[in-house]
Amino acid sequence: MMRKNRVLAALLTGAMAFSLTACGGGGADTNADTGAEGAQKQASDITVGFAQVGSESEWRTANTENIKAAAEAAGVTLQFSDAQQKQENQIKAIRSFIASDVDVIAFCPIVQTGWDTVLQEAKDAEIPVVLVDRGVTADPSLYVTHIFADALKEGQNAFNWIDEYMKKQNKTPRGGSEQFQIAILEGTVGSSVAADRLKGFNDAIASAEDGSKYTVLCSQTGEYTRAKGKEVMESFLKSDGDKIDILFAANDDMALGAIQAIEAAGLKPGEDIVIVSIDAAKGAFNAMIEGKMNCAVEHTPNFGELLMDTAMKIANGESVPETIEVEEGIFPADTAAQELPNRTY
Repeated sequence: MMRKNRVLAALLTGAMAFSLTACGGGGADTNADTGAEGAQKQASDITVGFAQVGSESEWRTANTENIKAAAEAAGVTLQFSDAQQKQENQIKAIRSFIASDVDVIAFCPIVQTGWDTVLQEAKDAEIPVVLVDRGVTADPSLYVTHIFADALKEGQNAFNWIDEYMKKQNKTPRGGSEQFQIAILEGTVGSSVAADRLKGFNDAIASAEDGSKYTVLCSQTGEYTRAKGKEVMESFLKSDGDKIDILFAANDDMALGAIQAIEAAGLKPGEDIVIVSIDAAKGAFNAMIEGKMNCAVEHTPNFGELLMDTAMKIANGESVPETIEVEEGIFPADTAAQELPNRTY
């Protein structure tokens, strides 16, 4: 196999070098592909293949830019592919990375299932795989690690903030209901992150002390896009516009599209309907500053530096944790103006 041929070449090169010199510094113990001391691969010797979901949102664009910038800063060669939100395109990209014999394959899975075959192909080629952001349901032995933000926690944080806010503001339900009516814009169907955010949100309602004060009135995917978020929110408003108290959007772009629909319906976003979304990109901060959104739960797109550091460790045979979690925050509207200059996406 390609990987074994490269290992053999490295060993032969090391052996020749040792026979031609009497110097130490690693000598016969040198092994470039196992990362033995004295034979560490430099960043310029490492190629990472990265298969991106697409460019469906402000967050995803920032994620792509961050990964490309991190590769350039580290000196790592990056082979990049945009799957345009199609799983078959990601599978093709992974196979092209295998054919190119990259050192590490990384990708953000569009959906959770359907990866076993191509991941087995990567394993057979002895090319390690790193999951970024979203997860898969495949055999864990088929990938090395998962760099992620805790989407389950993000959903929980979104509801917990809502619950606290409604109490502090002494809010009462619209439309004469005894319960706060919640509309939910879900993420892409089949995405692990979308499923976890929704589960975290619903679990938090169920476990809350005052959870009985809330009910989910309508819940549908907005496909993580602004246009679809607007379209679905228009549908929600046509049927239940006088009842919706709260909108939970699984990403900022859907929330921003929903805001357009809410305004077109003659309602005030952020006032008539409390709005919380996940991502905390600049667009959400601008909306909060304008009083049209109430809170953004962070889902950072800045995985790049951590990915490159992890890829270099793996390429040099170093062990890495099975999961690597990034830290995130929660940003209410009253912090938006102060925080906006610090946002990197």
